[in-house]
Amino acid sequence: MRVPFIKMHGLGNDFVVLDAREGALPDMTTRLAAAISDRKTGIGCDQLIVLEPSPRATVRMRIFNADGGEVEACGNASRAVGLLLGAPATIETLGGLIATDPQSGGVAVDMGEPRFDWDAIPLAYPLDTLAMPVGWNGLENPAAVNVGNPHAVFFVPDTNAVALDQLGPLIEHDPLFPQRVNVNVATVLSPDEIRLRVWERGVGETRACGTGACATAVAAMRRGLVKRGTVRVNLPGGALLIGWGPDNRITMTGPATESFRGSFDPADFGA
Repeated sequence: MRVPFIKMHGLGNDFVVLDAREGALPDMTTRLAAAISDRKTGIGCDQLIVLEPSPRATVRMRIFNADGGEVEACGNASRAVGLLLGAPATIETLGGLIATDPQSGGVAVDMGEPRFDWDAIPLAYPLDTLAMPVGWNGLENPAAVNVGNPHAVFFVPDTNAVALDQLGPLIEHDPLFPQRVNVNVATVLSPDEIRLRVWERGVGETRACGTGACATAVAAMRRGLVKRGTVRVNLPGGALLIGWGPDNRITMTGPATESFRGSFDPADFGA
């Protein structure tokens, strides 16, 4: 039995999408997800997305990072699924319910409300999540935000000067973060613009991270580094517009693209 897939990306953050709403798929194990995601011997992607029926929403979205671990949220994948659905929809994730709305300029996603309590991040022990008194080799005093998944946000003079390939895995696996963490390094360019690089847990540095852009924009607004409202977040793969309104909900708007379609034999990956 061959399994159809859709290859998509959001600003270069790429996905293999499998649709299990109408046909059964092999059980998605950590090993199988990692094998499909492998860029040398598999199809290759940052995240593997599995769509399933949901009693609570239009669809259920399961998200597997390139290392095979299942995670709670992915903003860019939410836009990709919103594009596939083609109409306003709700999506059930491990991080909660989100809403998508395809528009002429891309897909708008209601990402819900950010969480700041130390045990909601989660952290291993209580800290002030607006500016945690911790540091790693020059990266210091991050903000911590949970936007469906955990993020640490560092504001630096120049994102390009940060050795994210070295510091990203060090911070991701620090015992302070019992569920590991996504690592964001950001430079504020103006009251309504930010430059951002992201080390995604279980993946590595990616060209774009929707939840990272949301977490960074909210952290910058909380610190008064940018205006409260809507800001442009520039990532290596392109820009996202992130809004945080008086209703405390985050809105992310940006493009999503279908690259190609194909199929594979699960036996090729040991399933």
